[in-house]
Amino acid sequence: MDIGSVNSLPYEDFVDVFGNVVEKCPLITAAVWSRRPFSSLADLEASINDFIDALPESGKEGILRVHPDLAGRDLQSGTLTRESREEQGQAGLDTLTTAEVSRMTRLNTEYKDHFGFPFVICARKNNKATILRQLEERLRNERTIERACAIDEVKKICHLRLQRLVVPEMSNKL
Repeated sequence: MDIGSVNSLPYEDFVDVFGNVVEKCPLITAAVWSRRPFSSLADLEASINDFIDALPESGKEGILRVHPDLAGRDLQSGTLTRESREEQGQAGLDTLTTAEVSRMTRLNTEYKDHFGFPFVICARKNNKATILRQLEERLRNERTIERACAIDEVKKICHLRLQRLVVPEMSNKL
């Protein structure tokens, strides 16, 4: 879909199409719908990012709390969103060994106990080895630093999801 088609979507259709570019947060896309018309895909993405940035810290943590555990119960039971299932699969999280599942489960639990929200990383830009390494490393962060890091990862995920939905504008160069 091109940006003109995006701009012409009625509210309900816009939320249906873009409601999961930020995992399980259709309220964000519902809020940015009123900022139309978007001049480009980058403008749409900036509107979403601006909305996220304007949230109080508790709102940002709310965005993080709805994310599933990586390689967790939702992946095992098949209850992930379509996007998360594809992203975790692409990173190899659906093919972990028993030892890797055990390690991931332990680290996810430590992380949630420490920060109060699940570990978030852009799985499409990583593989299972880098995800496990980042999970261990980021456990050492201070809470405010980690919250900001996790929100940056949410924005990376959003960026890639938007790119799958909207055709980038063509350059007018000769």
